[in-house]
Amino acid sequence: MSTLPNLGEIEAASAVVYREFPPTPQYRWALLSERLGTDCWVKHENHTPVGAFKIRGGLTFFDALARRGELPREVVSATRGNHGQSIGWAARTHGVACTIVVPRGNSVEKNAAMRALGVHLIEHGDDFTEASDHAAQLAEARGALRVPSFHADLVSGVATYWWEFLKAVPQLDVAYVPIGLGSGACAAIAAKLALGHKARIVGVVSRHATTYADSLAAGRVVEAPVSTQIADGMAVRRADAAALAAMTGRLDHVVQVSDDEVAGAMRALYADTHNAAEGAGAAALAAALQGRSNLRGQCVGIALTGANVDASVFAEVLGR
Repeated sequence: MSTLPNLGEIEAASAVVYREFPPTPQYRWALLSERLGTDCWVKHENHTPVGAFKIRGGLTFFDALARRGELPREVVSATRGNHGQSIGWAARTHGVACTIVVPRGNSVEKNAAMRALGVHLIEHGDDFTEASDHAAQLAEARGALRVPSFHADLVSGVATYWWEFLKAVPQLDVAYVPIGLGSGACAAIAAKLALGHKARIVGVVSRHATTYADSLAAGRVVEAPVSTQIADGMAVRRADAAALAAMTGRLDHVVQVSDDEVAGAMRALYADTHNAAEGAGAAALAAALQGRSNLRGQCVGIALTGANVDASVFAEVLGR
């Protein structure tokens, strides 16, 4: 991806997104601000129809295909859950068959949500990267369109939530965004640049899945083992080269958060806002809490990117 979407492209993408649902809210939560020691705003992407920000990208990806007259008979993609729901939702809207590959042991409830959208689900591999490689092979064998997890048309849609957030809270000094395969972080950068916003964008990765932190430091894609047990939306072994290029030199810095810190942030979000957050959805708050001593007097924004945590996992986290 050589360029990020500009303001006109983000605004056009918002019109596509708003056919399906309105802008999500952002609130300054008093208890959360008290916990962080400074003003804290939360962008509630857990309030979309699939409980996560990814739906925005699926809608704009399929809209672009339709406008070019390139809608296929079938699409194939890979996911840990939220991207698959996004593609499943948009494929159903456009009458396109959809096959999604997930790794073995994937979230039971995310799998069920995808099937409810009409997705044909295949379990393959021990992690997202193996599932993704299998999806590419399957698409080629079937003559189906392989939908990647990172693409310019996906980023245009995802950027609409950062465009909403930054317009609504112009006083933001710093915003934290979790990095899975990169569409969220690239979208935050795109919206900041498009609006000329002052906010510093901080990327957040799992300490147990460091491919983006390692790759940004090395200036090239560096694979890293994945061992996170809770942040499945960030459990990526191999960074995307195009996403890496778009992030390079544009993130203020990158923070690594542990599973324990993520679990603590999930509990904090529930206690202070009574919102459920999946692991990746709480990672931004985990990073802000890790660095709170440096945030005094600043206006902080965090993205609650998704709420799709299995009930059994959430109960275990809350009970710790």
